Amino acid sequence: MTDYGWDTERERSFAPSRAEGLVPGRVVRAERGLCGVVAETGPVRAVLPPSSGTDDRLTPCTGDWVAVRPASPATSATVVEVLERRTAVVRSTSSRNSKAQVLAANVDTVAVAVSLADPLKLGRIERMLALAWESGATPVVVLTKADRSADPTAAAAAVAEVAPGTEVLVTSATTGEGLDVLAAVLSGTAVLIGLSGAGKSTLGNRLLGEDALATGAVRGSDGKGRHTTAWRELLPLPHGGVLLDTPGLRGVGLHDADEGVEQTFAEITELARACRFADCAHTTEPGCAVLSAVEDGRLTRRRLDSYHRLQRENAYAASRSDARLRAELERPLKQISRQVRALKQSPHFKA
Repeated sequence: MTDYGWDTERERSFAPSRAEGLVPGRVVRAERGLCGVVAETGPVRAVLPPSSGTDDRLTPCTGDWVAVRPASPATSATVVEVLERRTAVVRSTSSRNSKAQVLAANVDTVAVAVSLADPLKLGRIERMLALAWESGATPVVVLTKADRSADPTAAAAAVAEVAPGTEVLVTSATTGEGLDVLAAVLSGTAVLIGLSGAGKSTLGNRLLGEDALATGAVRGSDGKGRHTTAWRELLPLPHGGVLLDTPGLRGVGLHDADEGVEQTFAEITELARACRFADCAHTTEPGCAVLSAVEDGRLTRRRLDSYHRLQRENAYAASRSDARLRAELERPLKQISRQVRALKQSPHFKA
C-alpha cells in the first residue's frame, strides 16, 4: 500500500472504518459499475454503489483512496466510500452542462504532454496549465517528440514564456532525451494529460520500462491521434511512485478554476496589484498597469487576450452551476431589454 501512496496520516483517519470491518484500497482502474483496487491483501475487483447522478466528484475515479467491504461467500467486494481527496484534476464535462468530471485523484504531479511534432498552440497549453494548477498538484510541461522538431530549444523557450513557475522539459521517447530528468521530476503520483497523439502512452511505457500502455500511430490525414488509451489506469514506476495514464483529451473545459487561471497568468496577477482600481478588468480602465505593460512590450496582447478568454469561460461555467451568479450575469441584459422596450413605447421613438 505504501508503494501506492498510503501514509500514516491516512491510516489514522481510516481507524473508524477499520473498526467497521472495512479495508482501504486505491483505485487503479475505474470502469462502469466496477473498479480495480489495490488493497492490503492484493488486487481486488470491487463493485461500485449505484450512482446518485448528482455529482461526478462523488464517483470513484482512478487514483482515489476508497473504503472497501471485503467479499463474503454471498456478496462481492464493494466500494463503500470515497476517502477525502487531497488533490483532483477536474474539468467540465464534454456535454457542457454544469457537472464536473474528475480525470485523476490524489495526484502530486500533473505532466502536461505537448507534441513538438505539431505547431505549438500556446493558448491550449495555458488552458491545460490552468487545469493542472487548479488541481492542487505541481504542474510540469513535457515537450514530447523532440526528435521531430527543427528547434526544440526555441520551442521550449516559447512555452516557458507562457508557463511561469512551471518546469518545461524537452523529451524524446525515441532517443531517450530528457527521460532521466523527467523520471526524477515525477514524484509521488504523477498523471499524464494532453491531446490524443501527444505521445503520452509511449512516454509512459519508457518510464515504466515495459509496454504496459497501448499506443498507436497518429493519423496521416489530419495529424490527430487515436484514443489508444481507453481507460485511466494507475501503474507503479520502477524508480518509485505511480503513473496515471489518461485517454487523450479532445477538449478541456474549465470548472471552478479561478486559482488555476490566476496561477497560469501569474505575471498578469502581479501586474494587477499596481492598477489604480482594485476591481480593474484590464480592458479600458485608466491607470491599468496590465494595459501599460502591453503598450510598452512587457506583456503580449495575445497573452492578455488568452487570460480574458479563460476568465470569461470560467465565469460562465460557474454561472451554470450557481443560480445566483447566473442571475447576476443575466440582470444587465434584462435591464437593457427593458430600456429598449421603454424606448420603443415612447411617443418620440422613430423606427
